[in-house]
Amino acid sequence: MVGSDRIDDLIAAVPRALALRAGLDLGIFTQLGDSALTADGLGALFNIAPDRLSRLLYALASFGLLEVEDGRFRNGAEASAFLDASKKTYRGGDHALLRELWGADLLTAESLRQNRPAALHDFSQAGPEAAAAFSRKLAPGAAIFGRYLAQEIDLSAIGSVIDIGGGPGTILVGLRERWPRIAATLMELPTVAAAAPEILSEYGVDDVVVEEGDITVAPSIGRHDLAILKAVVQVLPPDQARRSILNAARCLTPGGEIAIAGWGVVDDDRLGPPEGVFLNLTFLNLYRHGESYTEGQYRAWMTDAGFGDISRSRLADGCTLFRARLAG
Repeated sequence: MVGSDRIDDLIAAVPRALALRAGLDLGIFTQLGDSALTADGLGALFNIAPDRLSRLLYALASFGLLEVEDGRFRNGAEASAFLDASKKTYRGGDHALLRELWGADLLTAESLRQNRPAALHDFSQAGPEAAAAFSRKLAPGAAIFGRYLAQEIDLSAIGSVIDIGGGPGTILVGLRERWPRIAATLMELPTVAAAAPEILSEYGVDDVVVEEGDITVAPSIGRHDLAILKAVVQVLPPDQARRSILNAARCLTPGGEIAIAGWGVVDDDRLGPPEGVFLNLTFLNLYRHGESYTEGQYRAWMTDAGFGDISRSRLADGCTLFRARLAG
C-alpha cells in the first residue's frame, strides 16, 4: 500500500521554515548570542508577552536551533554559527529577501493561471528608492558569497576584478577580505549603481569603482583579469543571457577568467539540484523572462564567447559556480 510519508514530510517542513523566519525577523538568535535567557528575559528585551514568545522559543528548540534547560534558552551550535548577526558566518542577513521570495512562491499557481508574473520584479524599471531598498536586502548575502568565492578561487595572480550586475557591490567586500590588494569595479544599471557607494561605505569600503552600464548591451569600459556574474544570467531571456556572457568576455584581458554563479542552474535532465529546480518556480512569479538554465546551455554560451577549461562546482552555500578562462 502506498503511504503518504513524502507528502507529510513536505507539509511538516513548512511550519519549521516559518518559525525560523520569525526568529530571524525578531532577531532572537543575535540577541541570545552566547548567553542563555528565559522567555521572560527575552520578552522584556523585545517588548513581547513572554507566554506568547515562549511558543516560538520552544518551537525553535524542538528542531534544534535553540536549546532549553531549566527554562533558559540558548542558541544551538548551528544557530550560534550561522544565525547570530554579530558573526561573519551569519547566514540570516538576507532574511528580508527570503521573505520576499517565499511570498512570491505562494503565487505560483496564480502566475501560471495568468501567464504572467504575479509578483513582478523589474530591475530595469525600478526607481531610485526601490533599487536602493532591494540592494540593501542583497548586501549581506552578497558579502557572504564573496567570502565563499575567495576561498574557492586562488586570486593571487589577479590584479583587477569586475562584478557585473552585482547590486550593492558587497561581493567585492567579501572577496577582498582575503585578497585586499585587488582593484575592484562594480558594473550596474544606473539606478542600482547610484545606491551602491552608500551601501559600500557602510561596509567600510570607498575604493570600489562604480560604473554604470548594461552588460546585455555593451562590455565594461575597462579590462579586468576576472569577471563575476552572480545571479545575473538566470534573470535574462536566452538571447540576452548569451549576449551578457559574450560581453563579459570582452571585459577581460587575454587569458582572463569568468566566474558565473547562482542557484538558477539545473542539470541537463532538469531534475536537480533542488535549489535550481525550485528557484525556477520562483522565477515564474518574479520575472517576465529568465529561468534556471541547464548546464549544457551555460557551457554552450561560454564556448561561443571564447572560453575554455569550463568547470562546474558547488560552493559551501549550495550555489553553483561555473569557471572558465578566455583564450590568451
